[in-house]
Amino acid sequence: MPKPTTTLTDAAGNPFDLRAATAGKVTMVFFGFTSCPDICPTTMADLAAARSLLTPAQREDLKVVFVATDPERDTPAAVRRWLGQFDASFIGVTGTWDDVVGLAGQLGVPLAPPRQDPDGARVVPHGSQVTAFGPDGVARVAYQAGTTVVDYAHDIPLLIRGEH
Repeated sequence: MPKPTTTLTDAAGNPFDLRAATAGKVTMVFFGFTSCPDICPTTMADLAAARSLLTPAQREDLKVVFVATDPERDTPAAVRRWLGQFDASFIGVTGTWDDVVGLAGQLGVPLAPPRQDPDGARVVPHGSQVTAFGPDGVARVAYQAGTTVVDYAHDIPLLIRGEH
């Protein structure tokens, strides 16, 4: 599937056109929320660790995009602060609920509206896959939760070279 042309809002509050802003780069897209207790932070940490194993040139050819699924609470500034814990190069984007759901639907990522559990925890049900686009803008791999740092670090150079 081709990379969508969706425009959301980046961490600086500016429009972010996914296709244009990541053209010619391997792009890994993940949907999540900053108050997530498990999958979101471990996925971002794993992607950051994998990125650290790449050469400087390979790091230049990789864009990691985090799409906030709790736009009411995950403002651009909140997303930027959260991503800064993992890797300052990661791009955080947000938008209206309809915009986020629209992009998720184009990528086959299930989402449900945010809700408050009886214990007070904020829950935002979402798919846990990382969609990887090659430099040609075509989706090549959907990584599932639990993908290892070693697997990401192995595959990213292949994606950069168009071998995946």
